[in-house]
Amino acid sequence: AYKTSIGKNAVKLAKICEKVSQETGKNIVVAVQPSDIFRVSESVSIPVFAQHIDEVEYGSYTGSVLAEAVKDNGAIGTLLNHSEKRLRLDILEKTIERANNTGLITVVCANDPVAGKAISAFNVDFVAIEPPELIGGDVSVSTAKPEVITESVYKVCDCAVCDKVIVGAGIKNSSDVRRAIELGACGVLVASGVTKASNPELVLKELAGGLLE
Repeated sequence: AYKTSIGKNAVKLAKICEKVSQETGKNIVVAVQPSDIFRVSESVSIPVFAQHIDEVEYGSYTGSVLAEAVKDNGAIGTLLNHSEKRLRLDILEKTIERANNTGLITVVCANDPVAGKAISAFNVDFVAIEPPELIGGDVSVSTAKPEVITESVYKVCDCAVCDKVIVGAGIKNSSDVRRAIELGACGVLVASGVTKASNPELVLKELAGGLLE
């Protein structure tokens, strides 16, 4: 919810993401505020996700974020349970079910491998592991806690490489990304490192350089 990623700035940043995706051939997805889903999805060809949805269905739920609403406005998926928007486990399960029933791709955050394993049982598409103490910091999970990545991969997929585990927290450069992939993850989740950057395009190109062919 930074000023650099809301409204017209959300479109501007999404177009930068689209440009880098096209130039590098790497998959980049943007997760935006509900109020910006329509304008962003109309402006770029890369996938657009909601930052959150609620577990509610159609009805008297003023102020809630409805799964059908974000989909109708152009989102193809949703981020859930981010460290800044934690959900009680029973609510999270219901919300994932709503997303699945609506045809939204789910990226569900967890703060450690044990939580990641529990969440993966809810029929999610991706589990994003982010140790909360490293979020927004200068040291990446790849460097500070590589064992978190390997343990998460084994717990979620029961193998050394997992196409369901994404990792985040402190990811700043191509080395951080490359190491995360080498440890078995299939992608990374980044926020302030890009949204607060003075040159987001340069940062994105650097990060994309760490993704393996």
